[in-house]
Amino acid sequence: MVNTIDVFWSFRSPYSYLVTPDLLQLRDDYAVSVALRPVLPIALRAKSTVFDAADKKRPQYIVMDSRRRAAFLGLPFFWPKPDPVVQDMETFEVPKEQPNIWRLSMLGVEAERQSKGIDFAHHVATLLWGGTKDWDKGDHLALTAQKAGLNLSEMESAFAHYDARAEIEKNHRLLEQSGHWGVPTMVFKGEPFFGQDRIETLRWRLDEAGLRRS
Repeated sequence: MVNTIDVFWSFRSPYSYLVTPDLLQLRDDYAVSVALRPVLPIALRAKSTVFDAADKKRPQYIVMDSRRRAAFLGLPFFWPKPDPVVQDMETFEVPKEQPNIWRLSMLGVEAERQSKGIDFAHHVATLLWGGTKDWDKGDHLALTAQKAGLNLSEMESAFAHYDARAEIEKNHRLLEQSGHWGVPTMVFKGEPFFGQDRIETLRWRLDEAGLRRS
C-alpha cells in the first residue's frame, strides 16, 4: 500500500508556491505519493477570514512575509500579473466571474488525474510567481505544461468528460474535514500540517513512520 500525502494547494497562494520545491523533495526522499488537491483561494472560499477592508494588517503581512520567505529560500518573488483572482485590493471585493483561477485550478485537477499534479503545480507556480508578465497569454501555459510532461490542449479537452469544478468543491470539503482551512495544508494519515514552514515537522513524522528512502 502506497502512503499518500494530500496537498491542499492554491494557485494564488504565495505560500503554496514557496512550498512546492519542498514537496518535490519529499517525493524523492520518502516512499510516498504526493497528491495535489487544488482548492480556490481563501478570498473566494471564505472572504471574511482574511480579507477585511477595515483592517488590512493580515493581507499586508502575508505579502511582506511571503516576499521575505522567498528571499530566505532563494526563490524569485513577484506578485502574478495578472493576478489569478480578479479582486479590488481596496475593498477586497471579488466578482463572481473568475476565469483565470478556475482555469488554473481545473488544470491542476486534470494534471493530478494524469499523476503529474505536483509537477504541474511547480512549473505553473514558477511561471506565475517568477515574474512572467501576461502569463495567461500566448503559449506560456502550453510550454509550462510541456515541462511537466503534459499537453495543455489535451488537458482542456478532458474537461468535457468529467466535472473538474465538482472535484475542486470536493477538495474544499476534504480540506475542512482535515481540520484546517488554509493552504498549503499537507495531510498525512489524517494529520494536517499547515504552512510552508511545517515541512520539517512533516518530514519528522515521515521519519517516525519509517518511510525515508535508503
